[in-house]
Amino acid sequence: MTNAMQAKLRPFRDFQPKHFRFETDEDGRVATITLNRPEKKNPLTFESYEELGDLFRALARASDVRCVVLTGEGNNFCSGGDVFEIIEPLTNMKMPDLLAFTRMTGDLVRQMRACPQPVIAAVDGICAGAGAILAMASDYRLATPEAKTAFLFARVGLAGADMGACGILPRIIGQGRAAELLFTGRAMTAEEGHNWGFYNEIAGRDALLGQAQAFARRLADGPWFAHSMTKKMLDQEWSMGIGEMLESEAQAQAICMATGDFRRAFEAFAAKAKPDFKGS
Repeated sequence: MTNAMQAKLRPFRDFQPKHFRFETDEDGRVATITLNRPEKKNPLTFESYEELGDLFRALARASDVRCVVLTGEGNNFCSGGDVFEIIEPLTNMKMPDLLAFTRMTGDLVRQMRACPQPVIAAVDGICAGAGAILAMASDYRLATPEAKTAFLFARVGLAGADMGACGILPRIIGQGRAAELLFTGRAMTAEEGHNWGFYNEIAGRDALLGQAQAFARRLADGPWFAHSMTKKMLDQEWSMGIGEMLESEAQAQAICMATGDFRRAFEAFAAKAKPDFKGS
């Protein structure tokens, strides 16, 4: 019997956004979001920012999607905010509207971090400005050797403090390297990104998306409730002392131990079989 909370869940397999492409595999477990304005290197607009944020927020109620791949069409990931559809209008706005915009863009990062599904970025070519932020906000990142990742806010007269970059980027690649990229706006090569821990894997262009989706499928077929707990703890523990960390992890692991997945994993191990994780 479906309980009241399960009744709030809905499948996303047939979700049709207006400002990017959304597809899932056959059973809906892995969703692929594709930024699809290749003629302009897949820039973001006011509308796509908002729709992406709404989608990641809504994915908390997905009954099918367990992992998300984020990529771009046409050998580029994302060139950031569209120059004429975002940058130019911003130069004519007053402070209240500018603050509403920067809060909206920050909310996209917040929703990417808050959604229970791991987000896998598959990055090729240009990954700049807000595009670099989307990669940064993901949980796992793959890149082609051609990927060029630039937090180029300083080049347009803005601070590197954009969409969480000053807080999140140093935690990934270290304070000194983050400071260099945010002060200069120079492009980080794929090799640098891999050596510094920004990119987890390097893949050829022809293999990139398939490799990202295969990794996503591995997570989706694994203990996905436990994966969502790992993601939450990775975020929450940034601002904790060691005592708080240990207590939070004790509670998180006890919650996972109370699930049927934990019991099913033991029973499968005892039977020398592969566990069937159900997220409950």
